[in-house]
Amino acid sequence: MAEHLAAAGVIPSDLGSFQHAVRLVLTNDLITADRPRSGSLDVVLRWADRISVDMQELFAYTLIATARQVRLVRRNDVLDPTQHLIFTSRSGRQFDRRRLAYLCLVLAGFQRSRIEVSLVDIVKAVTPLANAQPSLGFEPTITEHRRAVVDVLDWLTDRGALRLSDGSLDAWAGGDREGDALYDIDHDVCGALFRPPAALQHVASAAQLMEGADGPNKSARREAATRRARRLLIEQPVVYFERCESAVAAALRSPDLAENLARLTGLVVERRAEGVMLADPSGRFTDRIFPLKGGAVNRTAGLILGAIANLLEDPNEARRLPRLPVPTLTEETADLVTRIDSARPLRDDDRPGRPQASVTDAEPNQLGLNAPFLSTAQVATIVDELYVEFGASSFTAIWQGDPTGLARAATRFLADLGLVHEIPGGLLVLPAAARYRNIQGVLPQPAPDGLFPLDFTENKDGTDG
Repeated sequence: MAEHLAAAGVIPSDLGSFQHAVRLVLTNDLITADRPRSGSLDVVLRWADRISVDMQELFAYTLIATARQVRLVRRNDVLDPTQHLIFTSRSGRQFDRRRLAYLCLVLAGFQRSRIEVSLVDIVKAVTPLANAQPSLGFEPTITEHRRAVVDVLDWLTDRGALRLSDGSLDAWAGGDREGDALYDIDHDVCGALFRPPAALQHVASAAQLMEGADGPNKSARREAATRRARRLLIEQPVVYFERCESAVAAALRSPDLAENLARLTGLVVERRAEGVMLADPSGRFTDRIFPLKGGAVNRTAGLILGAIANLLEDPNEARRLPRLPVPTLTEETADLVTRIDSARPLRDDDRPGRPQASVTDAEPNQLGLNAPFLSTAQVATIVDELYVEFGASSFTAIWQGDPTGLARAATRFLADLGLVHEIPGGLLVLPAAARYRNIQGVLPQPAPDGLFPLDFTENKDGTDG
């Protein structure tokens, strides 16, 4: 089957506007009149019909576009452990399981609400549902439970699902039981935000939230593999052939597939022996720009890559680093499903003997990807040496006395970018990390006193990626 041509009928002079709208759709969980910024909704709505067709034909994604909001409903083939910034509090704190559970319960309660709802009524609705779960619960006298509810309501308010019409959360959050607030509910936004692929009460495993079987015949299986390849390329920072199943790797090696997605998004195809990626020279197609002169974690991650490159380019040092297999995406997803399912409360139908859902049995790529391994202690040594070289005061007040924490945060950041893969005891250096082997060149010059003037608090250009 011929590849569906992206942006068909869009004239060259309008292609940039169309690609900008596509990038907005792909990088924002919800687009409204004010989110992510004023004017974005109008940009997307201009191209909504064309984008809807392309998203459906290329990815089987559904674009929900109304005059007031736009949301892209994705279908997942793998679980992505890097998508932890979608659910965060206003302070940047990642939602824990309690907050995610409260969010679901609050949204479920809205289905029985009218246009207005008070904070007291929300708490009344959530409390018995939370207390019905032994591992969850809600107790208004516990500060952490109240903070979790506040984070959830703020998250919904930021997306326009709630609008504060009277009162304030502050008094109640501070422990005043008489404190209250009145909200208007936007049911359309709530419906757009919460669209699980299956009724959650009937989901027995996280695997059931992912795409199902490929189809009965060879043609359907080939098309499904091609669709998975497109989804990986558009959703992942970089895709390595040897981490994919064979059919997906074969589709990714087709130049037409990547070039078509480049036409859709305006990104640049970068192809290497190990894999392919859609590079973003503008740094606007990501929630984590790298490299960046601002941010201690971001810059430390770059310095770690520079130090690793020095190790790998030294023949003697490189020989000392073992090369270990990188898990395939199927293996990684199976591990995540097992971990998620292990936290799920057991039900009567979980008795032994009941068939359990599983991830795809797709044929793995037989060659496999091996990568150099650095232990956690080696990474810690690299960061300790950076503290000596630049001075602890260069790493902001948060990290001055916590090099171990900074090493852990920087490593996780690199893992989110697909540049390393974390495994127990250390990390594997993935091939794309070599793109940044000369990253030291973007660092500022030393000050006259010999110290590097690393000002992690500033982001002067923010687009040096």
